[in-house]
Amino acid sequence: MATGVEDPSRAQVGTKTLRQDRWWLYPLQIGIILAFFVVYATVRIFMRDYYWADAEHYLTPLYSPCLSDSCVPGSAHLGTPLPELPFFIPLPFITFFVLAGFRGTCYYYRKAGYRSFFLAPAACAVPEPHKTYTGESKFPLNTLNYHRYFFYGALLFVLLNVYDGLLAFQGPDGGFGMGLGTLIMWVNIAMLFAYTLSCHACRHIVGGRLRSFSQHPMRYRYWTWVSRLNAKHGTYAMISLFTVILTDAYIMSVSAGWFDDPRFF
Repeated sequence: MATGVEDPSRAQVGTKTLRQDRWWLYPLQIGIILAFFVVYATVRIFMRDYYWADAEHYLTPLYSPCLSDSCVPGSAHLGTPLPELPFFIPLPFITFFVLAGFRGTCYYYRKAGYRSFFLAPAACAVPEPHKTYTGESKFPLNTLNYHRYFFYGALLFVLLNVYDGLLAFQGPDGGFGMGLGTLIMWVNIAMLFAYTLSCHACRHIVGGRLRSFSQHPMRYRYWTWVSRLNAKHGTYAMISLFTVILTDAYIMSVSAGWFDDPRFF
């Protein structure tokens, strides 16, 4: 039996929606942005080139960490525990799995994906085209409930980005140095931290399941701080997408020799 707006017990309205505004514009815009990022990231992780700028010590976040013998010299900051990988396996397949899992199961991206790609629903007061609704109780949607576990992996990768950012403070001669790429990398790290720490899973970890905040003053303080970040979680989610693309595109350009990295020190 049909459920939702198609339920026989509800009023049957022939018009799709009575809204007069451009309700379709927001899901269309978000859908284009998400689709572009997916295509861009997929192309880049299969390129296997221009992810490490040796003289500047820049490693793109899409390839961090690089753990295979296939990695170019200097880019494997943690060693190469993995052998050479065939061309059809991306070098950063572990990074891609964890970070794609974290973003793909994120509450904000789930909302954006449902509205933009599945039209479930596309907007408030706009019925979805599906006649039945099972929620996230069946495969593959039930895998979205593993978001909290992807959070731990994502936090680890942000810390690895911090390590990469510290290495980017080296000059061509091995001493201290700083270029425009270093600044771009640290802006990206800041946005990744804001997005990761504002996550609902992080909020639950620091303050969830407590019966009394008065008995846990430090956890209450952390919970309050994360709750303030959580109010902007969607904003950080979208900004961090663009900073990741910008950082990767910049390092790719420097690595390919399309232009020189302006140096401050």
